[in-house]
Parts: sequence; structure tokens; C-alpha cells
Amino acid sequence: MSVRESRPTGVLPAVSVPPAFADLSLADIEAVRILVSGDSVIDWHALSFQDHAEVDRFLRLNEFDPDSPDEMARLEEIRLDAVEYLSRAFNMVIPDDVAETVAARDLLLMASRHGPHQRWACVVLKVMHIIHHLNGRATMLKVSVSDDFIFREVELKVMQVVEQLRASGAPIAEFEWSRKPLDSQITKLLAKRSTLAANIYDKLRFRLIVSRREDLLPTLATLVRQLIPFNYVVPGESVNQLVDLSSLEQATEAIRAGRSITQPRRSKPKQVPINEFSGAEYRIVNFVADLPLRLERLIPKSELSPQLSHVVFALTEFQVADKATALQNETGDCSHEAYKARQHQRVKQRLFLHDGETEQG
Repeated sequence: MSVRESRPTGVLPAVSVPPAFADLSLADIEAVRILVSGDSVIDWHALSFQDHAEVDRFLRLNEFDPDSPDEMARLEEIRLDAVEYLSRAFNMVIPDDVAETVAARDLLLMASRHGPHQRWACVVLKVMHIIHHLNGRATMLKVSVSDDFIFREVELKVMQVVEQLRASGAPIAEFEWSRKPLDSQITKLLAKRSTLAANIYDKLRFRLIVSRREDLLPTLATLVRQLIPFNYVVPGESVNQLVDLSSLEQATEAIRAGRSITQPRRSKPKQVPINEFSGAEYRIVNFVADLPLRLERLIPKSELSPQLSHVVFALTEFQVADKATALQNETGDCSHEAYKARQHQRVKQRLFLHDGETEQG
């Protein structure tokens, strides 16, 4: 049996029926907020997990199996590294409960509840988040795996979850994915002021179209429940022209006050900077996530080593819109053809220094 045939499916949460808006939890709302706002979890001062079920679902999203002693031991090692870093770099004295007594898994609950050690739990978790990400990135440099193979595994992971969501009743009208061709990467970098290839976040892109505008929030909440860890959404790379953030604020206040939350009225979201080559009426929810992927999906088990992180990461762009908006985005000034024409014009201007030059130079 080949490595591909024996590839494990991972430990993602079991897919369930998408939640109604009124059933969203505070953790759901906070996760969607970071998805569409592009903020960073490093700036958070509290989490919003209610119980071990929510914590375990979050761990599975991050490809940690809470039922695996080995992977929980790995989580403890990351906590130890974080505590040692804080002690070494900042001379911090971490309370014993946070540093070692309480299980690392339970720090997520401690960071979600008011108490004497909530802030310390948040501090340690932030450093754990960074260390785990660095470990995953370092592991990618130590294994010989092509981008094509990594992209294929990410595609399989996302496809599996989306098809299960569709089967469970998620209002996903269209779903497609694509890889940015080399010519498009070159054009994009020539058009951008930043010409670092590392800044291309959409080499792998997934596009989900939901049936109605009202389906956007529940669908985004479903994605952060079942597929995308909110902590690995890339800060500063989200574009939101469809979801009204004030409705998320109202839902948050209602949940904290113990009131029922209701479906918000449709309102115009706050305008944010968009791609300069997009049409004036183009509307989308766009974000980038560094999706975790289990290393055993990429290399044979015989090559796995305790010195390597069991999780690696792949930058992935997601675009989400409702069907009516998606149709509008495909016409006139908003069309992909018009976008590419504006982008190509900018490249020509940069290559020839100013508008007056011709392509004969």
C-alpha cells in the first residue's frame, strides 16, 4: 500500500448540522470577528470557550487529538518552552498553576474565565501559539515535499469538510478551488510594490458561494467550527465588504448579557481598503489562513521523528460571498477580465517607468 493510500484523515471535528444564527456561541462570534476583521489573537486578553467540548473541538481544528497521550504530551512540551522563554527573555515568574500544575489543554478554559490567572493563561497561550507555528514552519524546511503535493493535501482536506457540510445541510450553492499559475504570480508581483514571493497568499484559493446574504454569518461560523482555526488567520489580510461588524458586536453583547441573539437586519458594512485593481462595486469576504496539516499526510510514518512538529502549515486564501453578489462580481467593471486588464496596464507602466513609453523599448 502506498503512502498516499494509507494517509490518515486527521482529527478534525465531526461535521454537524450548521448552526442557526440564534445558536451561535460567544466563541463562534469572536472567531468570525477575527476572520473578517483581520485582527491578531496576540492582541486578545481573553478567550471565550465554555467547556471542554469547545476546547477539544478547537484542538482538533489545530490538528491536536485530545484523546492522544502523545499529542497532549507534545502540547505540554510547547507550554514548557513558552514558560522558559518568558522567564529567560522577560524574567517573568509564571504562577505554578499556569506554568505546570494545570494541564496545558485546560489553559484554554482558564483563559476564558475571570480569575486570578486568566491573564497569565493568555500570556502563555500566546507564546505557545507562536512557538507551535515556528516549529511547523521549521519542520517544512527539514522535509522534502513539493508544493504541488502540499497543495493537493490541503485541497483534499478542505474538499472533504465542505462536501460533508453540504451533506449536512450547509447552504453552500457553489464551491471551487484554484491554484495561481506561475504567469499570474509573476504579474501580481510586478504589479505590487512588494516583490517578495513570500507575500503571495493566494497560491491556493477556495471560493464558497452561499445561497443568501443571511447565510454568510452562519456559514463563516461553521467554517471556524469545522475547518479553519481562527488563531491562524493571517492578520491584516482580511477584506470584508459584506458582513456588518456592528451586528457581531450586538450579538456579543447579547450573549454576555444572557439574552437571545437575533438575525441582524441587512445593513451596509463599513468600507475597507480593497485590491486596487478590483471594480468599484466588487464585494467579497476574503481572508487568508495558515491551515494546519498533519505531517503524516505528507511523508511516510517511518520518516516521522519526535524532533519534528507533527503539524505543518500551508497558506490558503478563502473567498466567501452570497450568490447575488457573486453574479454582480462577474459583470462589467467588476469582472475578472476587467481586473486583469487594469493589472496588466499597471505592470506595463512599471516596466516602462511612465505612461509615455511604449513596449518597444
